Amino acid sequence: MSWRILCDFDGTIATRDVTDSLLEEFALPGWEEIESAWKNGRIGSRDCMSGQVDLIRATRRQLDDHLDSVEIAPGFPAFAAPCAAAGVPLTVVSDGLDYAIRRILVRHGLGGLPILANRLEMAGPDRYRLAFPHANPDCAKSSGTCKCAIAASGATGGARGGVLNLLIGDGASDMCAAGAVDLVFAKDKLLTYCRDRHLPFVAFRDFVHANDLLATLLEEPRRLGVAAAFG
Repeated sequence: MSWRILCDFDGTIATRDVTDSLLEEFALPGWEEIESAWKNGRIGSRDCMSGQVDLIRATRRQLDDHLDSVEIAPGFPAFAAPCAAAGVPLTVVSDGLDYAIRRILVRHGLGGLPILANRLEMAGPDRYRLAFPHANPDCAKSSGTCKCAIAASGATGGARGGVLNLLIGDGASDMCAAGAVDLVFAKDKLLTYCRDRHLPFVAFRDFVHANDLLATLLEEPRRLGVAAAFG
């Protein structure tokens, strides 16, 4: 069996939700009402993100200074290294902002990781807009980045002996994809979601723990108690 890893960013790799932190710091009033409309199901996350980013007022320098204060999970660089050594593709898949993710990862020596996320574009000296290169018109969550479609691309599933997908995540943007992958390393809200729906998952605490779990998955998957899901 061969694996590829799809890893969430905000709250998983980053220790905070980076988009929320930008909105709290730089957005005009009204972004919280847009957030409420999304949480209440009146709009999808794509419309939510687009409307909120339209309200940000910050120069590129201000944006960069803020992003340079964002920390990532301490164990993530040590998790990424053995993935590369083992030939396991690791891709950051996020419904957040590609520019922010790239800036943060480069600062931590991880600029080579592929990123699939919403594209942040300049719309003026201190204004921005979003583009959605990884959107899917049929996405059940109307996400900017459809993680379900990404999971379905380039993988044939364990039952057919092809590439298997491992999702690592923590929250709402990962829930739809959790049912479209072969295994989830889950924490926080995603852990509860997977448990309630009897999806194949393993709880993880942090990336030090995830590193140990990945080694077990590659060498002795039956020890994780989810091998039956791989076909």
